[in-house]
Amino acid sequence: MFESLTDRLAATVKTLRGQARLTDDNIKDAMREVRMALLEADVALPVVKDFIEHVRQRAVGEEVKKSLTPGQVLVKIVQSELESLMGDQCEELDLKARPPAVIMMAGLQGSGKTTTVAKLSRWLKETKKKSVLITSADIYRPAAIDQLKTLAAEVGVDFFPSDPSQDPVDIAAGALQQARTQSADVVIIDTAGRLHIDEQMMVEIKRLHAAINPVETLFVVDSMTGQDAANTAKAFNDALPLTGVVLTKTDGDARGGAALSIRHITGKPIKFLGVGEKTTALEPFYPDRMASRILGMGDVLSLIEQVEQKVDREEAEKLARKVQKGKGFNLEDFRSQLQQMQNMGGLTSLLDKMPGMSGVPDAVKNQMNDKQMRRLEAIINSMTPHERRFPQVIKGSRKKRIAQGSGTEVQDVNRLLKQFTQMQKMMKKMSKGGMAKMMRGMKGKMPPGMPF
Repeated sequence: MFESLTDRLAATVKTLRGQARLTDDNIKDAMREVRMALLEADVALPVVKDFIEHVRQRAVGEEVKKSLTPGQVLVKIVQSELESLMGDQCEELDLKARPPAVIMMAGLQGSGKTTTVAKLSRWLKETKKKSVLITSADIYRPAAIDQLKTLAAEVGVDFFPSDPSQDPVDIAAGALQQARTQSADVVIIDTAGRLHIDEQMMVEIKRLHAAINPVETLFVVDSMTGQDAANTAKAFNDALPLTGVVLTKTDGDARGGAALSIRHITGKPIKFLGVGEKTTALEPFYPDRMASRILGMGDVLSLIEQVEQKVDREEAEKLARKVQKGKGFNLEDFRSQLQQMQNMGGLTSLLDKMPGMSGVPDAVKNQMNDKQMRRLEAIINSMTPHERRFPQVIKGSRKKRIAQGSGTEVQDVNRLLKQFTQMQKMMKKMSKGGMAKMMRGMKGKMPPGMPF
């Protein structure tokens, strides 16, 4: 998300940092660039106008003029205003209510609402250690009930069955009753979506809200709809007392206009971001961290949290001990590393949080993507256990068989084996205590902006 905006702002910031003194003219030029960058990112025009005015007022004041590094001060002002625009701080779910705390999900059809219910229940279960019950009050799309039932089994939470012949209020009341009986901490209720906002839908959802009185009413919206996302959120907010927004499909949205517009237009905080298709792909929204990412400074805190939560420590320690003993690094280990990376949201998600990635050439970025990672794993899966443990046996006819089995070309198998050999050499150096020497050797060969 924010790829084009980050690139444009990075170029503007670079120009400003080179200025010994900021004048009204170069501030005006910089603001014009920032304005264009925001509009191209599909940020709503009223939001852009207010943002530029706030930055300009602070930039022409004493705060910048008296500074020894005016360019850096202006960058800090832009960052501060971005944070303010998106909500200053992370707004957590209000779960202090007497159990069960009820969360109601609202949104248009196709926004990813049902999947988000599963993602949120998994997040509550694993991060907040809550027992969760979920149910579907979507009586218009029978597949929605079956879908949620399947997802509940996948993430390991309780599911309250419902039927298209029932009234949504009766479904919600039944789910609440069961939650009280089994002492569940949280109940999440999925509601019906429509392809557009209509009066009948609003009447029904208001009736449901009045009946269950949820502590959280979250609006789920597709970030790829840009400004429309903010306008739809406002329409729902006018009808319902929303407590927050969940932005979905942010991994496919290179512009990010919705994230910058929603808080300003609705006054409601973004509480979560959907960052992929998997049920683990949900992140709390931190405005300060997002502002840092927009300005190309990365998001190291989120990166550390991801590693702590998603990496299998036992597996990592086992590999470390193996490497230290000089027992070698094989393709089983390589596959395990690829899987660990996918558990952390994929390579794209990790790179997005690394400082300096805006300076990495597009050709390099395109080589480092999740599709390529999945292809590598498919090739390794196509090998026999013996081949994975002893890659040196993989020659001509074996390569052909592996390529056919994984739906790839022999060249792809050769490329994988070459990458693996390079990683094997790296691991060997690490086992001999040559980490510092290895990092020095890599310096200069890495793309500009990589954190080495």
